[in-house]
Amino acid sequence: MTFAVTDTTDMPARAASSLERGVNAALDALSVAQRADGHWLFELEADATIPAEYLLLRHYRGEPFDPAVERKIAAYLRRIQEKHGGWALYHGGDFDMSASVKAYFALKMAGDSTDADHMLRARLAILERGGARHCNVFTRVLLALYGILDWRSVPEMPVEIMLLPRWFPFHLSKVSYWARTVIVPLLVLQALRPRAKNPRGVAIDELFIGPPERVGPAAKAPHQRWLWFALFRAIDAVLRPAVRLSPRRMRRRAIERATAFVIERLNGNNGLGAIFPAMANAAMMFDALGDMTHATIARASLEPLLVVGPAEAYCQPCVSPVWDTALACHALMEAGGVQAHARACRGLDWLLPRQVLTLAGDWTARRPHVRPGGWAFQYANPHYPDLDDTAVVVMAMDRARRNGAGDRYDEAIERGAEWVRGLQSRNGGWAAFDVDNTYDYLNNIPFADHGALIDPPTEDVTARCLSMLAQIGENAQQSAAIKRGLDYLFARQTQEGSWYGRWGLNYIYGTWSVLCAFNACGVDRALPEVRRAVAWLVSIQNADGGWGEDGKSYRLDYRGYEPAASTASQTAWALIGLMAAGEGGHPAVSDGVRYLLRTQGDDGLWDEERYTATGFPRVFYLRYHGYRKYFPLWALARYRNALAGGEQIYGM
Repeated sequence: MTFAVTDTTDMPARAASSLERGVNAALDALSVAQRADGHWLFELEADATIPAEYLLLRHYRGEPFDPAVERKIAAYLRRIQEKHGGWALYHGGDFDMSASVKAYFALKMAGDSTDADHMLRARLAILERGGARHCNVFTRVLLALYGILDWRSVPEMPVEIMLLPRWFPFHLSKVSYWARTVIVPLLVLQALRPRAKNPRGVAIDELFIGPPERVGPAAKAPHQRWLWFALFRAIDAVLRPAVRLSPRRMRRRAIERATAFVIERLNGNNGLGAIFPAMANAAMMFDALGDMTHATIARASLEPLLVVGPAEAYCQPCVSPVWDTALACHALMEAGGVQAHARACRGLDWLLPRQVLTLAGDWTARRPHVRPGGWAFQYANPHYPDLDDTAVVVMAMDRARRNGAGDRYDEAIERGAEWVRGLQSRNGGWAAFDVDNTYDYLNNIPFADHGALIDPPTEDVTARCLSMLAQIGENAQQSAAIKRGLDYLFARQTQEGSWYGRWGLNYIYGTWSVLCAFNACGVDRALPEVRRAVAWLVSIQNADGGWGEDGKSYRLDYRGYEPAASTASQTAWALIGLMAAGEGGHPAVSDGVRYLLRTQGDDGLWDEERYTATGFPRVFYLRYHGYRKYFPLWALARYRNALAGGEQIYGM
C-alpha cells in the first residue's frame, strides 16, 4: 500500500527549508548517539519504586554503605515528589500509595530526617489516605521481609505451586513471563521468610494508623470481581494452615525445583528475566538459601541498571537496546541518505547475532513445535524473546534489504517471520511473549492486585505482527494469519474509533499501530473503521497542534479521551497514523508538523518529561528517553518524503 500527500499546494520554500533543517538536525542528534559497535541505548525510567527498592535492597542485604550513590538516589526521589506530597506512577500523576511508601522508606533509610519538610508532606499525604496498610501486595512483601508487616498481610503463595501439574487452574505456564520470573524466587522467600539485615534498624511505623503488625489481608482491587475474589480469598484462608502441614520432603523438592528454574534462567550479567523485580528477588532468594555463588551473580546483574549522574541517580526497571536500536534504524532509513542508511545497517548488523535461534524458551509450553527465531528486548533474555521487538526488527531488516543491503538479512527475516506466525493466538491476535495466555480469572487471586498476571493478545502487538507479515509480502487473500489478525483488530475498535494501546500511552499508540497495519495490509481507506479512526485522531488534536494522552486513559471506567498536554512522541504517532490512512494533506497533519518544528530544541531534539509508555496499565508506566529522539524524526522525514512524492511501502 502507498500514500502521498494529496489535495495540498506546494509547500512554501521557507517552510520546506525549515522542515529539511528539522529533519537534518534530528538526524545528526540521533546519529551521534549511536554507540561504537553500532547499537543505540537510551535511558528507561519508571517511577519512584525501582530506585527506592534498589536502595532498600542494599540495606536488606547489609551491603557496605555507599554515601555517594544513596545521596544521589535520595536527590532524585526528592525531585520527583509531586505537589500532593506523595509520589505518582508517572510525571504529574495522582498520588500512589505504594510508590509513596517505598519512596518515603528509602529516603528515611538514606538518612533524611522525618521532620524534614518533604518527609512531613509525604507522611501527611499517606496518612490522609488511610496509611500504608493500603499499599499493594509487592510492597507488603517488602515490608514483611523487613519485619514491619506480619506475613499474614501477604497472600499465601506456597512454594509447592512448583509441583502442580499443567492442567491445574493455577500453573506457571498460565501466567505471563514477567509474573513467572518474579513469582518463582518469591515463592522461596515466602517459604523461608528471611529477615532483612537492616543494620540501621530503620522502620516506618509512623506511616500506619495503628500497629503495622496487626494489618490483615489486602482488600479487593478495583479490577477484581467479587465472586472470584471471594472464592480465592477463601482458598487463601484454607492454604494458610495447610501450608504448615506440608511434608518437609515435598517442600524441599518444591524449593529445589524453584531454584533450578531460576538458575536455568539466571542469564548472567543480564539477570533473571532481565527485569529488576525478578533480578532483586533472585538475589534475595539465593541469600536465603545460603548460595553465595549464585547470589553474587544475581546481585551483580542489577548494577548495569543504575544510571548515575553528577547530582542524581536512579535505577531502571530494565534496559532497551534491541527496541531502541530497531526503532532508531527505522527513523534513520526514513530520513534517508547514504550515511543514514550505512548507520542503520551497522545497527542491524549488531542486532543480527542477537536473534534467538537455538534456545526454546517458555513459550514452547503452548507451541512446542515452533522453531525459535525471535529477538528479546534487552541485551540478552533468550528464554523470553518478544513478538513486538521481533516484528520491528524484521521490518527494519526488510527495509534495509529493499534499500540495497543485499541478502545478509534474508535468513534472519525468514526465521523471525516463521516464529511470529507460529505464535499467533487462537483468537487471531498476538501477545507480547506468550500464546493463548488468556486465563483472566487469575487476575482475581489476592496476589494479583496489580491486574497484570497474564499476557493476552493486544491490539498494538497484533498490529505490529500484521505489519511485518504484510511488509514481507503476505496478504489477506493468501494468508490465513493476516485475515485472522485483521478480523481481531476490526472487532476491537472502540466506539469512538480508536484502538487500545497496551505497551504505549494509549489509544493514540494503539490507533497509530493499527492504521499502519491496515495500510501495509492494503485495507481500503474508505472503510468506516478507517474513517472513524482518522476522525478520532483529528478530533483530539490539541490547540497547539500536538497530541497527548496520559495514564488516566487506562482507568477502568474509561468513557472517552481526556485531554492531556502534547508530547513529541505521541504527536509523531498521530502524524504517522494519519499519513498511513492517506491523510497526509489534512490540515491536522501540517499543524502537527509545525508543532514538532516549533518545539524542536537547538540540539535537534525535543523535551519530553511526560511518560508515554506502559509497563502495566494503572500500575507501572515508563518513560523511554529515546522516544523523543527517533519518533519525531521519523514523522518529519515521512512527511517530507510524502511531499516529495515518496511512497509508503513499509509497515510502520
